[in-house]
Parts: sequence; structure tokens; C-alpha cells
Amino acid sequence: MVGRLIALDVMGGDDAPEATLKGALLACSPKSASRVAPERLLLVGDKPRMEAQLKELGGDPGFQLEHASQVIEMGDSPAQALRGKPDSSIMRCVKAVKEGRASAVIGMGNTGACVGAATLALGTIPGVRRAGIAVTLNLTGQPITILDMGANIAPKADHLLQYAAMGSVYAQSCLAQAKPRIGLLNVGEEKGKGTELLKEAYELLEQSGLEFVGNVEGGDIFRGVCDVVVTDGFTGNVILKLLEQFAAFFMGKIVGELKKSGAAAGDEALGKLKSAIDYKSYGGALLLGVNGVVIIGHGRSDEKAVANAIALGVRVADSGVIENIGRGLAAPSRS
Repeated sequence: MVGRLIALDVMGGDDAPEATLKGALLACSPKSASRVAPERLLLVGDKPRMEAQLKELGGDPGFQLEHASQVIEMGDSPAQALRGKPDSSIMRCVKAVKEGRASAVIGMGNTGACVGAATLALGTIPGVRRAGIAVTLNLTGQPITILDMGANIAPKADHLLQYAAMGSVYAQSCLAQAKPRIGLLNVGEEKGKGTELLKEAYELLEQSGLEFVGNVEGGDIFRGVCDVVVTDGFTGNVILKLLEQFAAFFMGKIVGELKKSGAAAGDEALGKLKSAIDYKSYGGALLLGVNGVVIIGHGRSDEKAVANAIALGVRVADSGVIENIGRGLAAPSRS
């Protein structure tokens, strides 16, 4: 079915195109948990280079390839690059969704360019004012979704309300959470804490009809007190980068101490812990609010992270979450 294609920006990311192509092959491998059909992937980038790289990696299992003559680099200004590089690989991916040839975009490259391309070309879901980046982590054995993680660093209170509504629908549609509990990230649990923005957002959330549990603090992310955490993009991005770097630091410390004591530090012993805190395991973040499925991966993504981002894109595309968000916004939205 053509409309179910997943468009992958092969040229995006620090180690592209090798890492992205290896990730595509891994996602389609019989050994992979996702086992995506290769004909479902639309690989977008420098076609001769993709063909040569795939040949080196063992051959093309049946991908669809589309040529893009330009690449938006990690250091490019998003606004200037989107204007100056209309035939970039990320723009072609987004256009494939807009034209109905694909149902999801996976991009590991310049985050600002990915957000900008998706917002400009796809627009937002009717009723949505600002898109937000949502990351789902499994820190306690139960998934927790945090948004916004960087798309909107200076939101208004009604933006936070819509993030809560979209996060709730996503948790229901994709994570099988019947009544997702919503928490507002703040400096204290008591009502009346925080900035004027947070106070206003609290009032809106309290009246929204959502399962709002009130303010939550940073440490509550690890306590399982809610299923969706709402915050501004500046704070959310700081949290994400801190968690990622602390995970690497923490794992390094554990392995080092185990080696000092002579204990075996095999993957079997640490596998579950690593998967809970390693960004490669969640693969990418979902840009909620745009009128299409857009997954934004880390620039440092390796083949495992790319494969997991593809798997996430497939799950979200098949869930109908975009349509569900449009319907779900009616009750809590404040126009």
C-alpha cells in the first residue's frame, strides 16, 4: 500500500548515510523485533551514493529510493537552509507525506530544519497552535512521555494545555494507557507555585477534563506519578540532554566499578538498565501537532537508534494518532 510508506532521510545525521542505511537494513532484518518490510521504506538522498553504499552493505533488499540533490547539514541555519535548499532530502521526505505517498517521516539531521520543514509543508492539525516534540522513556517499567522537548521554547499557557491533550491522545493510541495522568513540570507540587505561565497553565489543565494530577517536580519523572509530563521546550530540551549524558556517565561508572572489583560486566547483566536509559532504545521523538507523523532522531544516532526510530514511525503511522488528536482536542482546547 503506497500510502503506508515510511520516508527516511538517509543523508541526515552525524554518521549519514552509513548509519541510516545500516539502520534501515537492521529494521528490516528477520532478527529485528520490528521486522519492517523493506518495500515499505522510502529512502531519500543522493541516489548513486545510496546504491553504492547498499551494495557494500550486502545489497538492496527491496527499498524504494528517491533522489535528492541537496542536503541540509547539521550546522546549517534552519531558516536559511529551507529557503536555499528546496531539494534537500528532508524536504523531499516531508513532501512525500504531503503528497500522500508516505505516512511518516524519519529524520536524524538538523532538528530545526526538520521541525521547520514539517510545519511549513504539512501545517498543523486543525485546532493546534504550536507543535511540540514528545519523547517517551521507559524509566520505571512504565512509559512516560515528556513534551515539549525543544520545538517551542517560549510557549503560552494554551500551548501547554494542547501539549497535555495531544500527549494524552498519543498515550492512549500508541501506549495503551487508558486514562493517561498529566503532570505539569514545576518547582513544587503545591498549586500556585512557579511562573505566571505555569500558574495560568495549571488553571487551564485543572478545568480541561484531562486526568490532571497537578504539579510534578523533576524527580517525579522517575517515580511513576504520571504518564505525561508537560513543560516548555527550553526546560524539556535541558532535561533530555541531561538524561542522555547522565545515562552514558552512569553506565560508564557502573562498568568501571565492576571491573575494579573483578566482577563480570556483561551485556546480559546490564542490558535492561542500558535499554531503559539509553537514547538509542527510544530511537526518536515524535513531533506532535503537525498534520502527519514526523519522527526526529538524535544527530549521533547509530544503526540501532535509526532502526528503533523507524519502528516508532511504523507504530505511530499505523495507530491513527493524527486523526485521534484532531478529535481529542475538541474538549480541552481553549481557542
